[in-house]
Amino acid sequence: MNLSQEEARVLGCLIEKEMTTPDTYPLTLNALVTACNQSSNRYPIVAYDEETVHTAIQGLRAKQLARSVKAPKSRALKHRHDLEVTLRLGEAERAVLAIMLLRGPQTVGELRMRTERYHEFDSFEEVESALGRLAGETPALVKHLERQPGQKEARWTQLLSESELQPSTSAPRSRPTGPGIADLAATVEDLTARVERLESKLSIEP
Repeated sequence: MNLSQEEARVLGCLIEKEMTTPDTYPLTLNALVTACNQSSNRYPIVAYDEETVHTAIQGLRAKQLARSVKAPKSRALKHRHDLEVTLRLGEAERAVLAIMLLRGPQTVGELRMRTERYHEFDSFEEVESALGRLAGETPALVKHLERQPGQKEARWTQLLSESELQPSTSAPRSRPTGPGIADLAATVEDLTARVERLESKLSIEP
């Protein structure tokens, strides 16, 4: 598909909000700008303006990956993705693809943890099955990356966009360590939120 970085971010946000906040989906342009510029669950963090997001939407519409709709009794134009129709992707596949569009390459464990609000995977094998289906598309939508120096596990990356932030198997060993730090911070943030949810569920009134 060769999406731009902006188109990839917008598409990822559309998938995310469809699954996590369905009551407010489709999204207005203003809501989509806010979603793109979130400081949590995003890498890299961006500061898009309305014109940038509008241009990205137009690009996605031209590629038949998104469309704009107008709700009854509403003047606001809203936007939604069209992956079910254009790429025939199910919920599990959309979930893992969204995480990679929003946060870059991920391990299977990271994908299972970070898709909790999107789709319930009962095992790592189910995540791997979804990745296998995406990799088996023509053309492939994801790719398995070789484990890089300093990494404990190999990662998967999406192939819809050719972002310079995607690591390559031929990347030099002197690659900066900034992304690794960002990943660590994001993991801590995910675990903290997960603990808070569990504590909330286990709390008992005296």
